[in-house]
Amino acid sequence: MSSSSSTSSPAETIARAAREAFEASQLVDPEKRNDALRSIKDVLKENKDEILAANEKDMEAARPLVESGHLSSSLVSRLSLSRPGKFEAMLSGIDEVVALPLPTGKTTYSKELSPGLELYRVTCPIGVLLVIFEARPEVVVNIAALAIKSGNAAILKGGKESVHTATLLNELIQRALGKTEFPSTSIQSVATRSEISSLLAQERYIDLVMPRGGKALVQSVKDQTKIPVMGHADGICAIYVDDEVDEGMVERVVLDSKLDYPAACNALETLLLHETHLKSLWPRLAESLLDSKIVLHLDPSTYSSLPESTRSNPLVKQAGPDAFDTEHLDLELSVKSVPDVRAAVDHINQHSSHHTDSILTTSDAHSSYFVRGVSSADVFINASTRFADGQRFGLGTEVGISTGKTHARGPVGLEGLCIYKWVLKSNEKDGSVVGDFAAGKGKTYTHKDLKGKEAPF
Repeated sequence: MSSSSSTSSPAETIARAAREAFEASQLVDPEKRNDALRSIKDVLKENKDEILAANEKDMEAARPLVESGHLSSSLVSRLSLSRPGKFEAMLSGIDEVVALPLPTGKTTYSKELSPGLELYRVTCPIGVLLVIFEARPEVVVNIAALAIKSGNAAILKGGKESVHTATLLNELIQRALGKTEFPSTSIQSVATRSEISSLLAQERYIDLVMPRGGKALVQSVKDQTKIPVMGHADGICAIYVDDEVDEGMVERVVLDSKLDYPAACNALETLLLHETHLKSLWPRLAESLLDSKIVLHLDPSTYSSLPESTRSNPLVKQAGPDAFDTEHLDLELSVKSVPDVRAAVDHINQHSSHHTDSILTTSDAHSSYFVRGVSSADVFINASTRFADGQRFGLGTEVGISTGKTHARGPVGLEGLCIYKWVLKSNEKDGSVVGDFAAGKGKTYTHKDLKGKEAPF
């Protein structure tokens, strides 16, 4: 790369540094990526008290904003690193990435085009990632671990709510990288919105933008850049309770999907009930939901089927026009009855954010219809929506969830941060040229599978 010019903007300087770090890292033995991750874990562990102190500064600044209504309580709940086990889980996420196999350099296709001419498709890093996220400061560590293990460089922008924590985490990660063969600028962070606007114009250096946040953030990013964008806008996740169902599983799965972490993007937001459940299962389930202090937004049929004593509960509300297009991120749930699995699939495809949707059923035919019909990234059978997570999938920590229809969908872990390159090698003494394959020139294409042969490099 050319040296930085005196007219470069700060954003261009950051983006160029990331590109140069990425290119330099490609020549470091991939096996040493785990050494870099262990160095990061050690430095973070040594500085736990300092990290939690910075996090408390962010929490203190956020509390009055919640009280004044300028910041949601669900967003603040994602901000804290002091919740029991959260800091340790952040460090464990690094260990999980260390334990995963290298995702790059894998031969996924090999073919002999002609004797002496071999073609390989080999996994490789994407390049420079720009990751924009909101309150969760541990995302800095998640992204750093995944980027380094997959051979990418990353520029990170957290929300202003987590500025103290995110800034310190980035400084510590760079300090840890300085002890390894990897450039410290493999991971960088920026703090202001204006820097992001400028970085979104750096398509020369940045290869992929990954926004993690609400719908407004994702759409704003898409509107401002020519760089490819991968992410999800909302987590409007639904469960459909089929007419053929083991009723014993319903309360258990529904409550777990809603209560395990209501602010998560894979938490349940919409419950669809087959209409046969309105007089028996539904009133009992509604009481369990209300006992858990969940606000219920009910369509006319689910509302009218409840006894008056239940309808008088202040947590019971009639659904508004936007109820089934809303990501509550709190103890709220929209509920609707449907006549059959076909109607459930139609509703989900119309109102879902295509994140995660689940069917509860004992019918193989209905589960097959649901899985084939729902166009979401994650489609489950008899399982909580909360399973939609990179660590639970065995992918290690995740960089985010992709609901688009590009190369990666669902939880994006190491493999989602890789693409591939085609490597063609001639073993001919004088090289290979296409002219040798013209009519009458003697060479022909064999297109013979090489049966798992690895690329020779």
